Amino acid sequence: MPWSVGREDDVITEWERSDDYATVRIRERGDGGFVARLDVMEQAADESAYERERFDDREAALERAATWRKERDVE
Repeated sequence: MPWSVGREDDVITEWERSDDYATVRIRERGDGGFVARLDVMEQAADESAYERERFDDREAALERAATWRKERDVE
């Protein structure tokens, strides 16, 4: 299932999976760092999950978000 950007502003970028059961988000923290978050609901066809990681820069958070989307792409 493809992912699309559901929200993008100065602080948050969030991708939604087309089944609406998974999201990946990065957000800027007040200290200038970034948080990447994966949230897969219990109703999803794949296994539910919640993961959260902190990064010093946006590029690293974007890489992690891309990896999660690739790993959680379902048909």
